[in-house]
Amino acid sequence: MHLVIFEGGKWDGFAPVALGRPTFMLNCGMGTLLDRHLRLIKPSRVTFWVRPSLLEYCRQRVLPKLKIPAAVNQPLDDEESLIIGGRTLHFQQYETPDLNTVSVEHDQFIREAYVQRPGLSPQDALQRTPAWLSLMDLPRTSPQARWANHLWDLVHWNEESLVNDAITQADQFNKLPAGAYHIVGDEILVGQNVKIGAGAVLDASRGPVVIATGVEVGPCSVLTGPCYVGPYSRLAPFSGIGAGTSIGTQCYIGGNIDNSIICDYVDKPHEGFIGHSYVGDWVNIGAGTMTANVKATYGDISIMRGSRAAKSGRWSLGCVIGDHSKTSIGTRLPPGCYIGYCCMLTGSGLAPKFIPSFSYWTDGGVQQLPMKKAVEVAKRVFSRRNREFTSLDDQLMQHAAESAPLAEK
Repeated sequence: MHLVIFEGGKWDGFAPVALGRPTFMLNCGMGTLLDRHLRLIKPSRVTFWVRPSLLEYCRQRVLPKLKIPAAVNQPLDDEESLIIGGRTLHFQQYETPDLNTVSVEHDQFIREAYVQRPGLSPQDALQRTPAWLSLMDLPRTSPQARWANHLWDLVHWNEESLVNDAITQADQFNKLPAGAYHIVGDEILVGQNVKIGAGAVLDASRGPVVIATGVEVGPCSVLTGPCYVGPYSRLAPFSGIGAGTSIGTQCYIGGNIDNSIICDYVDKPHEGFIGHSYVGDWVNIGAGTMTANVKATYGDISIMRGSRAAKSGRWSLGCVIGDHSKTSIGTRLPPGCYIGYCCMLTGSGLAPKFIPSFSYWTDGGVQQLPMKKAVEVAKRVFSRRNREFTSLDDQLMQHAAESAPLAEK
C-alpha cells in the first residue's frame, strides 16, 4: 500500500516544537509518530507532504533512515493511496478498506482517506483547495487512529503509548540479568551495553520499564514504569523517572521527571522537577528549575500562545518548551507555561505563562533574542556534543524564526 502522510494547515497547534520539524516527527511513546505509522500500517512505500521549508529536513534526516521507497511533496499517481494526517496516533494494526472512504474530524478536517486521485498534491492539502475538500464527499468511515490537536494530547496519551510500544517491540530487547539493583515486576526490557548503578530501583509493577542501548542509570535512581530511556542517555545518581515518561536519545537527566516527553539531546543533569510537560530537542534545564503542573484550585489549565488562550481540558499540565531553549538555575514555571523555540530564561521570579520564540526573559521583562546570538549559542552547544552545526540546522532555525510570529500571534 502507498502511504501518504500530510501535515495540513493546522500544524501550528503543535508549536513551538513543530516549528522545527514535521508533525509526524513529534515524539510519543518509544519513538516518533512516524515510527508508529510505519509499524502499524506496514506500507510498501511512503510519501510525505510537508511545508516547503521542511523539504530538505525530510530528504536528509527522514528518508535515509527508511527501509522502504520514499518521496517528499510528490502528487498522487494512479495507485490507490492511504492519506493520513501526521498528527494521528495508532494503537492497532491498520485495516485496509474495501472501497474509497474518508474519515473526518468535526466535519471539517480530513483525518484519513483511502483514495485513487491522480494529481492530488501537497498544496491541495496545505491550502484546502476544492480538490482536497472534495474528499469529504466520499463515504464516511470510523477513524482507525486517534487525532491529536496539541502537544499535551501526546503527553496525556504517553503512558498508554509506552505500554503499546513495549508490547509490540519486546522482541528487540533483552531481559535484565540480576545485579546490585532492585527489580519489581517482570517487564524490564533492556538493550545492549546498558549499565545500572548500585541501589537503583526498576519498578515495572504498573507497566514496562524499557532501557535502550548504551544507557547508563546512576546509583540509587528510581524508574517507575511505564517509562522509556532512549539510546545512550544518562541518568544522574538519585534520579526519579516517573510513570508515563519518555526520554529521547543522548539526554543527560537528573532530578525528578514525571509523565513527560523529553526529546533528544536534552541536558537536565541537576535537581529539579519536570511534570506533565513536553520538552523539545537541545533544551538545557538549569539546576533547580521547577514546573508547577497543577493549579491551586485543581481547575482546567489553559496555555497562552500569543493572544490566544487554549483550554487544555486537563487539571494536570506543566510546560511546553521549544527546541534550543534554556532555563537558568532556580527557574520557576507556572502551570501551562509556553516557552517558544530558542528562548533563554534568566529571571528570578515566576516566569510568564507565554514566552515567544527567540526571546530573552530577565527580571526586566521579555526582549527579542537576535538570530546571530541564537546561532552562536547553538553552535557552542553542538560542539560540546561533538556535533557539527550544519547548513540544514541553520536553515531550520531560520525557518522557525519566520514561522513563529504566525504560529504565536
